[in-house]
Amino acid sequence: MEKRQVVIKNGEVIHYLEQGAGQQTLLLIHGNFSSSMHYTPLFERLPKDIRVLAPDLRGYGDSSYYRRISSLKDFAEDIRLFMQAKDLKSALVVGWSLGGGVAMELAAYHPELVEKLILINSTTHRGYPVFKKGDNNQFLFGQAYESPEEMGKDPIQVVPLLEAMRTKNFPIMSYIFDKTIYTVNKPSVEDNTLWINESLKQRNLIDADWALANLNMSETHNFYNAGTQNIGKIKCPVLHTWGRQDIVVPEYMVTDNFKALEKQSQLVVYDQCGHSPLVDVPDQLTQDILDFINT
Repeated sequence: MEKRQVVIKNGEVIHYLEQGAGQQTLLLIHGNFSSSMHYTPLFERLPKDIRVLAPDLRGYGDSSYYRRISSLKDFAEDIRLFMQAKDLKSALVVGWSLGGGVAMELAAYHPELVEKLILINSTTHRGYPVFKKGDNNQFLFGQAYESPEEMGKDPIQVVPLLEAMRTKNFPIMSYIFDKTIYTVNKPSVEDNTLWINESLKQRNLIDADWALANLNMSETHNFYNAGTQNIGKIKCPVLHTWGRQDIVVPEYMVTDNFKALEKQSQLVVYDQCGHSPLVDVPDQLTQDILDFINT
């Protein structure tokens, strides 16, 4: 698939994939270390009578990164401006991993834009923790970094990926994905080549990790900041999915989201599935999304 591009009102250039036409529009928001291209398994399976849009977030893929982001809300505002540029009044919004956090922020701040919400192995609304490391690189639970720059020196969660992206090191990035994302099934050589090369385009890793750690839509402090309580502003129906072999997003994160939105939520748990249902159970994921948006 070839990407298109549009300049949104804040001056950023957003590259995106588009397919199909119809009354329904699915807006796909990708996760960290990825881009719109990682959604190609869904594009291949979704019917063409559904309009599907998948942008590269600011600083990912081929989109610009003129101004640094400091929060997932910044990404959500970009999505709002992207929808405006595409003359899209509302959509069925899908968010995978970090993209789930962006989708929740969008649904909280701009509920009129989100008809239904699909969260694929999403970060919790209380943020994805990045804590300081000790002399032996052990996690120092509860010890928050004081700035993005300090977090950028984290030897476990940040530096290896940062160095791989800086040097465009395909083998290292592919190894990291193989051990953390593709814990059940493996993508084809062709797909893996495409997706890893897309991941290596990322220019905002430190800022994205900082934004994830600082995300807190709950009522309690998450070691980085007090909660905004914005999770309660989400009123649309929500589908949560998770894979039992996911070692990136642990079960408690999805449970947190489900419990916070329980009155309007459905939860689907996949056996033999890791952090990427798009690779492990693409047919079932597609069917579950279609069933959810059509009920």
